[in-house]
Amino acid sequence: MASSRIGGSLRSARERKGWTREALAYHSGLSWAAIAQIESGRRQQVRVSSLVALASALGISVDYLVGGEATVSPQLLGHRVLIYGSEDEYLASAVPFLLEGIARSEAVLCVPTKRQGDLLHDALGVDAQRVEFLDSSEWYRCLRAAADGYLTFVKERFERGAPWIRILAEAVWAGRSDAEVVEWFRYESIVNLALASSPATIVCSYDARSLPDAVLIDARRTHSELVAAGHSTASLAYREPIDFMLGPG
Repeated sequence: MASSRIGGSLRSARERKGWTREALAYHSGLSWAAIAQIESGRRQQVRVSSLVALASALGISVDYLVGGEATVSPQLLGHRVLIYGSEDEYLASAVPFLLEGIARSEAVLCVPTKRQGDLLHDALGVDAQRVEFLDSSEWYRCLRAAADGYLTFVKERFERGAPWIRILAEAVWAGRSDAEVVEWFRYESIVNLALASSPATIVCSYDARSLPDAVLIDARRTHSELVAAGHSTASLAYREPIDFMLGPG
């Protein structure tokens, strides 16, 4: 792999770490001579395995080393909204989403209301054993804790070997004040930043039968994708977090 940026990026990252080339050689497994050649630009063709070893040792991304666009705009997260008007409509999207994750050996987490959880257990049958279910009313008792919980779940499952993390969740709305609704959508918007580089797809479900239009409007504004009949499309109403939370500059 060739890039005119690799040498300068590698030297900069090493120096910020306070390491000599010998130290980097020790931590990465590459030779001192190889590192010197890369940093000086004499070696333009660098194997992917070497890039991974260097990046891992320095705690940076391969994209940073090669100057990839993902360095400044890492976007792995898929944040989708499922707005449904019946139980059949809910299951038509939720069940295929979960089954696809199971089939791909992904880590699958479901945080539904009790009613939705019962529906999913019945629809999934024995496959429900391969999904981790948590209680929505407990999970969302504190939004900060919920956000931290998702970050921890994604990190731990990915480190254990899951190729991707798949999450289906629904909040409990009964008794929420107007202030709590505002706080909720700030949370939904912040998720787009907090988990932007996470290898995960999150589907947040909203029951249109019991929620006011204003809530459904903000649901579309805080999720970049819409789910219907098991398929996802871009949400034309979506607003980037800085626009949603701060408004026009």
